[in-house]
Amino acid sequence: MYRLIKNGQILVDSKLVQQDIAFDENGLITAIESNISTTDYEPATIFDAQGHFVSPGLIDGHVHFRDPGFTDKETLVTGSHAAVHGGFTSVIAMPNLNPVPDNIADFKTLVDRNATETVSHTYQFAPITNGLTEEELVEMPAFKAAGAVGFTNDGHGVQTAQTMYLAMQQAQALDLPIVAHVEDMSLVNGGVLHDGAAAKRLNLPGIPSVSESAQVARDIELARATGVHYHICHISTKETVALVRRAKADGVNVTCEVSPHHLLLDDSMITTDNAMFKMNPPLRSLADRQSLWAGLLDGTIDIVATDHAPHTAAEKAQSIQKAPFGIVGSETAFSLLYTNLVVNGPFSLSQLIDWLVVNPAQLFNLKQAGQLNVGDLADIAIFDLETPTTIQATDFQSKGRNTPFIGATVLGTTVLTLVAGQTAYQRSE
Repeated sequence: MYRLIKNGQILVDSKLVQQDIAFDENGLITAIESNISTTDYEPATIFDAQGHFVSPGLIDGHVHFRDPGFTDKETLVTGSHAAVHGGFTSVIAMPNLNPVPDNIADFKTLVDRNATETVSHTYQFAPITNGLTEEELVEMPAFKAAGAVGFTNDGHGVQTAQTMYLAMQQAQALDLPIVAHVEDMSLVNGGVLHDGAAAKRLNLPGIPSVSESAQVARDIELARATGVHYHICHISTKETVALVRRAKADGVNVTCEVSPHHLLLDDSMITTDNAMFKMNPPLRSLADRQSLWAGLLDGTIDIVATDHAPHTAAEKAQSIQKAPFGIVGSETAFSLLYTNLVVNGPFSLSQLIDWLVVNPAQLFNLKQAGQLNVGDLADIAIFDLETPTTIQATDFQSKGRNTPFIGATVLGTTVLTLVAGQTAYQRSE
């Protein structure tokens, strides 16, 4: 068990500075200094970071661990190992499971399993409604008491305005966020790709941008009326960016996330019937992708979250028309974003850490996450920013291999991940 990280570089005022980090047997950081003596440490307890970047553990506000109900795709064990392989020490799991944890007994069981079966800190969203349907709200106060960090029907947009309005009123009273998958199904109408060039070229039904932005516009007004913290999942359109920007300027308590794939891909890249490019929301146009970058730059978009959504190889081997929506992302997010947004893009490493660490900790009120200070838990990820690596499916800890990024060359792969001082992942040398 490590107790001292030597020769690492941490961010101090947006600059990388060499520092050592010591932590105790309880996983609490005891010192952060430029040259901590090794005298009191056994050699086996010292990790030489060799100048690599030492970050607070990343935080993923949107993962699907598929357990219970869909364990052929992922389990709590494999999903959390995928997370720490990507440097994520804290994740928030979605409740679109089978059965849906919409009663307190099932929800408590899931929270207990998260605590005992995962190697990450695994927080849990509760559903907004029983069975993720439109019929009846869950007993929100009881779910907060059981550990819910917010309420979501992710995988489905809440179609009825009254249902969302009532949910927002209750969540606001509990000081918890409504976390919204925004999708008007009457406008989706069986679409499988963005209603753009790729859909037309492949003769596939399209999903119009307004299916997202129409529900965002509705929900912003409901959030304005209720005062709830309204958080929008995986935004994808320029219209949504504009709506959120305007709502924030008006003082509405709205936040939002963007997924790595929507920042790095667009529908012009879909040239064949390849279901690895099928995700929800769909990859939009280049103009939409550029708007997402602008939204990050000006603070309209608060965080990056992976929407890690594993499926079986057989499911994703089907046509775009038949295959399920979804892409894995836990293990590739940091390296892809660092390579494309920082090394080859207009962003800084400090900004990337804000979106992957600092902001999600604040946004979801995760008090023991998001910082590297004396007294904090030693939730730490160490990344190699110098060595090029090829993304290979055989390296994945997840059961899912469904990503079009296989074969990409990246910088920023994970060297070591510590969760409360315990080694959760270490790269083979």
